[in-house]
Amino acid sequence: MFDARARGVEGRLYWDWYQRIGPGAEVLGEVAGQRVADLGAGVGRQAAHVAEVLGAGLVLAVDTSPAQINRGRELFGDVSALEFVQADASTTLRAAPGSLDVAYSYYGAVDFTDPRVLLPSIAAALRPGGTLVLSTLAHYKGGRPAESDVRPAAIPMRRDDGTQTTVQRWVLDLPVWEKLLTETGFTDLTTDVLRDPGTDGQPPMATTLIRATRGAA
Repeated sequence: MFDARARGVEGRLYWDWYQRIGPGAEVLGEVAGQRVADLGAGVGRQAAHVAEVLGAGLVLAVDTSPAQINRGRELFGDVSALEFVQADASTTLRAAPGSLDVAYSYYGAVDFTDPRVLLPSIAAALRPGGTLVLSTLAHYKGGRPAESDVRPAAIPMRRDDGTQTTVQRWVLDLPVWEKLLTETGFTDLTTDVLRDPGTDGQPPMATTLIRATRGAA
């Protein structure tokens, strides 16, 4: 039997960088019995929460990393409503048009995929009226302001094998996200900036949180 407390998924669903300030799962809306995708799910801890605690009908935990997916299956493979998918998020979404009720990205695929590619793929996979929630950096980790155009930065990152590489990360100002979402056909945008002052050597961090509705086809 799945032990949510022992696996660390029984508590609140957080959206901020340090996972300690609100809001919580209410941002997703009612997910009980719904089809949900966690885009850039890592090991799937949040996806397991949505499946086991919130009662989603199916949660697709999508991530490109084989190591993360394998670890997720070890941790949460006994969650019946949770399915791990090792693949590119845009490719997965395009292959299943109109199949989702909710999609979300917590510092996941939305951060590391060109939004001009990913957002249309999300829109295609969501049913009309479906919900998208994205949580992403409101500024660079070093404090530099977010970009005022759709422009990625080269960010150092550690691979699964421990070696260093460089990836593209989209750290965009809120008006840029709003424009991209609106142009993609999303409506009813609600936005928030979650600010954590940092503590014990942790720098202050701000998170852009956006909820949007997939418009009618």
